[in-house]
Amino acid sequence: MSTEEQAYILGTDREELWRLGFQHQVWSSEARKGWELARFTKGDHLLDLGSGPGFCTIEMAYMCGEEGRVTAVDKSKNYIEHLSQLAALQHLTIDTQCCDFKEMHLVDNHYDGVYCRWAMAWISTHKEVIDKVAKALKPGGRFVIQEYYNFSALHIEPELTGLKTAIAAIGKSYEQMDGYIDIGKKLPALLESAGLRVTSLRELNKIATPNELVWHWPKTFFQIYLPKLVDMGLLSTSEMKNALEDFENVEKMPGAQLMGPSMIEIIAVKQEG
Repeated sequence: MSTEEQAYILGTDREELWRLGFQHQVWSSEARKGWELARFTKGDHLLDLGSGPGFCTIEMAYMCGEEGRVTAVDKSKNYIEHLSQLAALQHLTIDTQCCDFKEMHLVDNHYDGVYCRWAMAWISTHKEVIDKVAKALKPGGRFVIQEYYNFSALHIEPELTGLKTAIAAIGKSYEQMDGYIDIGKKLPALLESAGLRVTSLRELNKIATPNELVWHWPKTFFQIYLPKLVDMGLLSTSEMKNALEDFENVEKMPGAQLMGPSMIEIIAVKQEG
């Protein structure tokens, strides 16, 4: 498997690029609310930590205006190239670094704010990265993180056997990875230990019925990730097919509902002086 294929658990091909764009539509209002609470504004220099293809980066660059700029860090070459092309087309001031968080170059006391969504869950060097970001923030700079708090809260009702089996296999796959899927519950202590003061905790949950956009967020994830679980030996081909068929069937059932994984937003501020 190439380094690029390893960059994201779902890969970085065109299908996953589309899925990430769809996912951003589902969660974009929550991202913007976090930026508002952290008072990101015109003229800021912001850091997008784990930018992916740059859906949030682009929005932040418009928010910062011509006087500001955004630095995007991601280890996917495909996604950084995609973002660079979009930035050029839209004449936005965006710098990029294609590297692992351990290798990124950050200037001390430089950034007005940092945003990170679903990136901490996939690494094992949480303390090192947070300490590095804390040094890079200006005094008074704000760090906004949105991460999973309890992935096992994911539930689809009525509960069908095929989907239940697949969701359990997803959980097992996360346990085999270097990161920690429920890192959200550990972040406040890590931020405080890095000298940042936690000023806000916000619960981020989604519940939906089949006629709502949110319903299709995990559905698109299952369609791409479940075949990978077959390759990993965590699901059989028949179990994968049963799970996908169950999702189609549950959509037609009375009272169908989906509760997404529990998430948390933490905002922390670097102390003055």
